[in-house]
Amino acid sequence: MSIVSSIRKQITPIHPEGFLFVAGAVLLALVADWLLPRVGWIFWLLPLFVAYFFRDPKRVTPLREGLVVSPADGRVSFVGHAVPPPELGLGDQPMLMISIFLSVFDVHINRAPVSGRVRRIVYTPGLFLNADLDKASKDNERNSLVIESSSGAIGCVQIAGLIARRILCFAKEGEEIIAGARFGLIRFGSRTDVYVAVEARALVTEGQRAIGGETVLVDLRSSEPQRSFRLD
Repeated sequence: MSIVSSIRKQITPIHPEGFLFVAGAVLLALVADWLLPRVGWIFWLLPLFVAYFFRDPKRVTPLREGLVVSPADGRVSFVGHAVPPPELGLGDQPMLMISIFLSVFDVHINRAPVSGRVRRIVYTPGLFLNADLDKASKDNERNSLVIESSSGAIGCVQIAGLIARRILCFAKEGEEIIAGARFGLIRFGSRTDVYVAVEARALVTEGQRAIGGETVLVDLRSSEPQRSFRLD
């Protein structure tokens, strides 16, 4: 393997949605470098951060009926039961809800938690509260999907955060989607919620780090008892 090939394998590609932002950051850095020759170099950190934010790494997704994988990178901020947003059309009874909080340093590509048909997509305008707050699920701007899988309907909600101002969804109603496939992106801080059957048992706990498209949140075909966790 050549040195060039080895270096290329270590470089994470940038999602196309980030190209314009990187170009804008480079232009700003050029102007700052020209106007402020002594300190303008600091602005070159901005395009580096923007490129880092829009990184789009490859992921290896486990494929089996019943597995629900994390739709995003981030910290598991909530594991419990809650009534899903009404626009999902999943009823007014509590379901198992798992929330993933994404900081500005996490990968912000959203991936499908299960394979199936996209039954519903609903965009709901709202506020831009801290996505880590409980009320962000109901009050914040969000984009909700329902995926009809072989193990039942799964809800997935993209939620804007305190500084997030744009939710992108690449999926379309009626199309078939594969678990781990990229279906959206949220710019600059956010949260993603997953709703599954109330009797399901979570395989993750609050405070745990999740990797989008790889970490298994729930196994709907498993009969094992609720797991316990140790924090070290």
